[in-house]
Amino acid sequence: MSTRRIIPLTPAPLAAAPLPLSLPARPQLEAPPPLALYVHFPWCVKKCPYCDFNSHAPRGEAAIPEEAWLAAVLADLQAALPQVWGRRVHSVFIGGGTPSLMSAATLDALLTGIRMLLPLDPLAEITLEANPGTVEAERFRAYRAAGVNRLSLGVQSFDDAMLARIGRIHGGMEARRAIEAARTHFERVNLDLMYALPGQTLAMALADLETALGFGTEHLSCYHLTLEPNTPFAHRPPLLPDDDTAADMQEAIEARLAAAGFEHYETSAFARPHAHSRHKLYYWTFGDYLGIGPGAHGKLSSHEGIRREMRHKHPTRYLEGAARGDFVQEAREVTVAELPFEFMMNALRLTEGVPAKLFAARTGLPLAAIADELEQARALGLLEPDRAMIRPSLKGRRFLNDLLQVFLRD
Repeated sequence: MSTRRIIPLTPAPLAAAPLPLSLPARPQLEAPPPLALYVHFPWCVKKCPYCDFNSHAPRGEAAIPEEAWLAAVLADLQAALPQVWGRRVHSVFIGGGTPSLMSAATLDALLTGIRMLLPLDPLAEITLEANPGTVEAERFRAYRAAGVNRLSLGVQSFDDAMLARIGRIHGGMEARRAIEAARTHFERVNLDLMYALPGQTLAMALADLETALGFGTEHLSCYHLTLEPNTPFAHRPPLLPDDDTAADMQEAIEARLAAAGFEHYETSAFARPHAHSRHKLYYWTFGDYLGIGPGAHGKLSSHEGIRREMRHKHPTRYLEGAARGDFVQEAREVTVAELPFEFMMNALRLTEGVPAKLFAARTGLPLAAIADELEQARALGLLEPDRAMIRPSLKGRRFLNDLLQVFLRD
């Protein structure tokens, strides 16, 4: 699976703080934001020891139930249509798991079904996640013919020893071949890289970056390896570079990519001009997204408020629920008290921030609702002083959790 997909967090409900009487009991949106679609394919060849995503390796010789999954996600989409009726979809992201395990016929049927059920923008960005260990040039050609126009490859490293230490099933040569095939068939290719790996030095991290740049890709996602709870690495931690070395890696990666003409537009995302991930930008600008498939999260706005959903997480439970027309495991309305934090949790990941007026457009609350918090963050040097923008300073980007804390209502 791709190691780190940026999907907005769904925090636990917050205790509602007293609000000014002038604020509405519910968000009052003038119009819904742009809509994206996320489709989750939950299976992998092997679960990586650092991975906390909803991914599952089939047991023994069991085959991945592609046909049942396809029928279920299309039924899920049809059941959700009343929530998004008449709204155009601007991007589709097929993530996992390892979607490149999917047959070309299944992918073609999926995208055909989506087009039949939803008004899909003719210029929609359609992204598929892939792993170098599960791809071949012929399949890439068929994926492109089905309508995928952006590929995201979970490379992580080109060093065989590093890949073995983090439990990847591919080697450096497989990664190179996969990138060459991807560049042949797709106009837009993202490469995921990780740094601060077990036993990795600064020179090794930069060597991986130079190799990636050599392929001429337009988008790179560079992630610090983190030890997530309830993963094998959390229970048996490997020996990782110390914090100072990891920070040196981060700074060197950022400097090298800036010199190569990449914009550092989000915490872990770097792109050449006009090559940003449109789908991810919908997340970070608090847009709407319908999530279908096992464990998929969604956020949908309407005149009644803003609703978050999560589908049944385990693939077996999801497929069983599909037979009953039961897809949603959890659903809740986002309260007015939660909205400032939820908006900022996404928007402040963007290096350039967002226009201040976007807060009202996407939350349905007046900007005055967070005036005190904005002033506090600026006084602490965590936000830039420009009142027309909500933009994190360099200090705010380095201490993002402290900046977000300002907007968390107790």
